[in-house]
Amino acid sequence: MTIAALLSVENVYAGYDKADVLQDVSLTVAAGSITCILGSNGSGKSTLIRAILGLTPPRRGRVVFDGADLAGMPTHRVVATGIACIPEGRKVFPKLSVVENLRLGAYQERDAGKIAGRLEQVFGIFPRLSERAAQIAGTMSGGEQAMLSIGRGMMGEPKLLLIDEPSLGLSPRLVKENFTVIRRINELGITVLLVEQNVHQTLAIAHHGYVLSQGRVVASGTAKELAENAEVRAAYFG
Repeated sequence: MTIAALLSVENVYAGYDKADVLQDVSLTVAAGSITCILGSNGSGKSTLIRAILGLTPPRRGRVVFDGADLAGMPTHRVVATGIACIPEGRKVFPKLSVVENLRLGAYQERDAGKIAGRLEQVFGIFPRLSERAAQIAGTMSGGEQAMLSIGRGMMGEPKLLLIDEPSLGLSPRLVKENFTVIRRINELGITVLLVEQNVHQTLAIAHHGYVLSQGRVVASGTAKELAENAEVRAAYFG
């Protein structure tokens, strides 16, 4: 049985000024999956995220999410379709409390009951955030801020959680915890697009993946196929 694509990037060219960073990039994210985008610095991962979110609109090609063509949509409308982005480096609001940060993730929701229910769900996944609900976010550890950033993304009740470099700057123990949480979130029914350099941890939880190099997709397949791909092994496993 074929699972429908929630997100499709179709023959996308995108970049800055007159230079294309992404060149003829195509990929699909199946509903309910964890799909990963692997690539080193400068491979085009950040530009791909920006193209999906409408921050760097494609010059050619298109991005289709949940049946809707995102071409020309401003970023706030792209987010309203059901995409939440967990940015690289976490980017919490440092002078606001934990609960204030989380509530900002639900800024498009007006129903207080639904917001309370989402807070309860996030606190169930991250009990530490419940314990620290009144703490100022800027005083938290890197690992706690990572939890807060993911929790804030979930407050929008997204169909797709786009997570950029969740292992960045974290200790190996916290990286492992973070990836365990990402798998758990996916098990709740949320589709995940995971953009990462940490190949070992990523392929351990992903269902399918793509490898970007110099703005092009150079390999794709199941996580098992990518782990066994000779070029991928040479580039990432040494």
